[in-house]
Amino acid sequence: MSSTPDVSVVIPTRGRPALVTRAVHSVLAQTLGNIEVIVVVDGPDGETGAALAAITDARLRVVELAAQGGAPYARNEGVRVARAPWTALLDDDDEWLAHKLAVQFDLAGRTRVPLPIVASRLVNRTPRGEFVIPRRLPADGEPLSEYLTVRRGLFHGDGFIQTSTIMAPTELLRRVPFDPAVPRMQELDWTLRALDHDDVDLVFADEPLVIWHQDENRPRISLSSPWNEQLEWLRRSRPLLTPRAYAAITMSVVSSMAAHTRSPRVFRTLLREARRHGRPGPLDYVTFLQVWLIPPQLRRSVRDLILKRRGRSPAGRPEMAEGVPAA
Repeated sequence: MSSTPDVSVVIPTRGRPALVTRAVHSVLAQTLGNIEVIVVVDGPDGETGAALAAITDARLRVVELAAQGGAPYARNEGVRVARAPWTALLDDDDEWLAHKLAVQFDLAGRTRVPLPIVASRLVNRTPRGEFVIPRRLPADGEPLSEYLTVRRGLFHGDGFIQTSTIMAPTELLRRVPFDPAVPRMQELDWTLRALDHDDVDLVFADEPLVIWHQDENRPRISLSSPWNEQLEWLRRSRPLLTPRAYAAITMSVVSSMAAHTRSPRVFRTLLREARRHGRPGPLDYVTFLQVWLIPPQLRRSVRDLILKRRGRSPAGRPEMAEGVPAA
């Protein structure tokens, strides 16, 4: 193996030793072998440290932070010490298919974009089945902020990017670090800020290369994040979004975080925000109403019924989903 790896892999973790060791093993099994794996333990965590110490592969490096700073901060620390020209990101509860890095590394070498963000489709694995997302890749000339946010179906959008699919130049990840203050959609926030640079573009591998584990019983930061903090993030990000994309996020993501308040004042605030600064389409209004009027569990059940997504397809392969799961 070369003294300089082709790709550095950064995995932030805390308090999930069984999950992070699964993630690490999926990286060490990559067909692209000239890599380093940097696991950043977000604060003192003896159990995770012991689990990682049992992995004897010399390509694994463990960085333990002195205090907890959150996943974006830990991710930035891993990028800071990365030695490869390319860095790939992996969440500790996800895993990669064996050829993931090889496909993306080859694609990166063939693109003419100076600093490409190389993403891929993924297999969304839930207790209810497996679905491939995103359903489609960006069309030529399509604003990427709209591709990543605007829905074309009642419960889903077409576009999607998730942290564990991202491989990018280490230089870019240092130039545009993740923002620890963003409460939700950290990969979308990072992608939009990175794409604001003229030498950056988004490139997709067509095939699913990541298994995104969506255990709906596992605590998720997005379910407890204050909606008003997400709205403040959205307002700061308005220059990076088209009016169409701004309305879509306001009426779907931010509204899904606020709907539990059942507050007419909050309802009016978000509707006014979307109309004043965005350009809602008819489906945005339908989405907005169903988010506020239908409980989340019932929305998931109706989504499954309408899209017939229970279980696997007859061929035993994951079905093609319509886009990012609804909040």
